[in-house]
Amino acid sequence: MSPSPALPALPAEVRIREVGPRDGLQAESPLPVHARARLVDALSVTGLREIEAVSFVSPSAVPAMASADEVMRSITRAPGVSYVALVPNVRGAEMALEAGVDGLDVTISASPAYNERNVRRTVAESLGAVADIVGRAGGLWVDVTVSCAFGSPYEGDIPASEVASLAREVMSRGATSLTFADTTGMATPRRVADLVAAVGANVRFHFHETRGTGLVNAYAALLLGVVDFDTSVGGLGGSPFAAGAGGNLATEGVVAMLDDLGVATGVDIDRVLDAARLVGELIGRPVPSPVAAAGPRTRLASA
Repeated sequence: MSPSPALPALPAEVRIREVGPRDGLQAESPLPVHARARLVDALSVTGLREIEAVSFVSPSAVPAMASADEVMRSITRAPGVSYVALVPNVRGAEMALEAGVDGLDVTISASPAYNERNVRRTVAESLGAVADIVGRAGGLWVDVTVSCAFGSPYEGDIPASEVASLAREVMSRGATSLTFADTTGMATPRRVADLVAAVGANVRFHFHETRGTGLVNAYAALLLGVVDFDTSVGGLGGSPFAAGAGGNLATEGVVAMLDDLGVATGVDIDRVLDAARLVGELIGRPVPSPVAAAGPRTRLASA
């Protein structure tokens, strides 16, 4: 299918990193290892090529992410799928490497107050941790997520120039890629454009639906040439350490939009919807995603 001539030029393909098993579940009541592995396995057959499966953090800080090594041992790895772990420090990176992950994700915040709450470090200390983790990564890629990239509930607006300056510092420590996260849903299309102008389009975005703007922000980024996005099955997620954090941009919502625009993802919407139903069963309530509830626009209701 070709995009409508009335639409602006769009990328031919978008890459999606699924973060539901980690970011989606981290603020939920802890699920058993087999349930978390079952969700990863369900997502592994959707056509997704990268899944953030676990987080090697202190179980006292994030109980829902305990036993990450057991989850990694329990999943059925699918060919062509990379399984990624979030790590807060060198010890977490070492544990992730021992568990056989394919890549590492590290967070640092553009908000000093949030950085202290999230990882109990100053921003400068987190920059040092990035360098240490890169040094222990053994050649694996290390993606760094800059959280609160569009503002902080503690400091308010953060200029795009300051976020870009932090991003340059991160890359100078050896990071292989950058993700910019709208941790508490403060992004707008205008602010997305400001940040892309400051950092370029060769980055990944991680949008939240706190104020219902996640999908429109993703579309704005798409028009600016961004082709890498984090999403979470069912729209679950949000940081347990950020006041006002809401759910993530739903995987099925993004895939449904891109399918309609003729932008390839390689992801099977029906299988993602199956995974969204599964995660709803696992957490014991309906997921917040509108597309999970209503289905894609081409799905007709039965008489």
